[in-house]
Amino acid sequence: MSTIPDLSVAAVLDNPRWSSLTGAHAHLAEGNELVLRYPADVSPFAGVRSWEDPDVWDAIVDVAGHGAEFPGPPADVALPAGWELVSQHEGVQLVETERLVTRADDEAVVLGAADVPDMLALVERSRPGPFLPRTYLMGRYVGIRREGRLVAMAGERLQPEGWTEISAVTTDPDHRGQGLATRLVLDVAHHVRERGARPMLHAAGNNTNAIRLYEHLGFRLRARTAFGAVRTPLA
Repeated sequence: MSTIPDLSVAAVLDNPRWSSLTGAHAHLAEGNELVLRYPADVSPFAGVRSWEDPDVWDAIVDVAGHGAEFPGPPADVALPAGWELVSQHEGVQLVETERLVTRADDEAVVLGAADVPDMLALVERSRPGPFLPRTYLMGRYVGIRREGRLVAMAGERLQPEGWTEISAVTTDPDHRGQGLATRLVLDVAHHVRERGARPMLHAAGNNTNAIRLYEHLGFRLRARTAFGAVRTPLA
């Protein structure tokens, strides 16, 4: 991960998945001392203590098995023989600044287990990224309903020490252009701050509209990173 220097938070935000899985989400973590992952119906994400540890590759196989997909390493980490690069995409990490003015939204309703069918249906219509039947366990999710139908959603995903990632920001295609996503981002950020944490985000590097919106709201680019997957050796 190529970062803008920020020594006070670098250790946490350079490896947010590991920090989250060994901290706030330790109760969801599966794996070993070098590799942890979320249950398959919660998130496809996994964390690695250090990609520089020579034992990490065997540890991944112990957790994921042979011939399995696993979240890929940073772009500058070479794969051992027998490993396959499945996909790799540029991403960005954004963090709050003092310009971010948050506020609770009176129309936002907290979403839970009973709302999962509606949440999955909204994700199917709007395609914001990975969202699974138990993703809601990762944090507080909120939505806006119109005539009973869930039309916008946002929530909390990774929770590295001192920070909370805002994620699943999405709006039904028929209700875009009304500022619903912005309202929910500010609501989620408001409650993150109320807990004493700081809001952050990840986005695809080519999602220029989302990045522009987040920067307008008061986030700044902290890092460029890579999202993707590798396949473990067959044997």
